[in-house]
Amino acid sequence: MKKYLVLSLLYALLAIHAVAGVYEDILHAAEQNETEQVIDLLRRGMDVNTTDAQGNTLLMIAARENNLELVRFLLDNRANLNRRNRYGDTALMLATLRGHEAVARLLLDRKADPNTPGWTALHYAAFENRPQIAALLLAAGAQVNAIAPNGSTALMLAAKRGHLEMVRLLVGAGAEVNEIDRDEGTALDMARKANHAEIVDFLRRAGAR
Repeated sequence: MKKYLVLSLLYALLAIHAVAGVYEDILHAAEQNETEQVIDLLRRGMDVNTTDAQGNTLLMIAARENNLELVRFLLDNRANLNRRNRYGDTALMLATLRGHEAVARLLLDRKADPNTPGWTALHYAAFENRPQIAALLLAAGAQVNAIAPNGSTALMLAAKRGHLEMVRLLVGAGAEVNEIDRDEGTALDMARKANHAEIVDFLRRAGAR
């Protein structure tokens, strides 16, 4: 009986080790854009929503790494479109942060939610100056006046960082120019403090006080 239990335990440990190895393989393959290997492992039974230690799913990794082919395959195989990692990011947010327009477009076409609680993809687009992606997000219903956890709107972020084209886009989409952050004031205040003269002039003409 004791020998049987020892053998059973050994087989269980070997099985766990094998699963852990495959788990590491698929995450590594996704990070390295080894699309065929990821697809092969998924077809052999790996979960399409496998995550790494930070909660990044295969879809998030593919979106972050600009792997449009893998993103499409994962979506076609029912990957969780709006799942969030430990930091609150979705695949759409990561694609936006990195400036991967085609990936962002595909995710939005598949009905990715642009209005996540807290930070949103539009905040990321404004911060990193991604006007083309911001336009896609707004067309998909992104809330232009959403307030981030730090109290900023997308307009404030764009104004503070000197992104004039983004400021124009957001104001044209209905951004509230006189929204106030308790610590830093309005978008106009932020642009003035950062010496972004063109943005200051534009916001004043748009009715900022």
